[in-house]
Amino acid sequence: MRRFLIPVLIPVLSLATLAGAANQVWAQSNTQKTVECYCTNREGARVELGQRICLVVDGRMFMAECQMSLNVPMWRELGEGCLTSALPQMSFMDQG
Repeated sequence: MRRFLIPVLIPVLSLATLAGAANQVWAQSNTQKTVECYCTNREGARVELGQRICLVVDGRMFMAECQMSLNVPMWRELGEGCLTSALPQMSFMDQG
């Protein structure tokens, strides 16, 4: 019976050694700094993921959202045209 005990212990010890090494690698990878992902606008200003802005590309205006695709930040078009707001101008005659 002792003859079979030694071959069984060697693989078990090897698995324990591999598990310990894997835990050490995982612990080292968790201490690394996280990379912050963001998009940039035309001026190079930072735009956070999920933020929506109006983009003008080749004369087209459209709403776009900063999103991740295949671990790369990118702009996804949401629709034609941009949301804008403006106050109506009062003419000189409207002032009463």
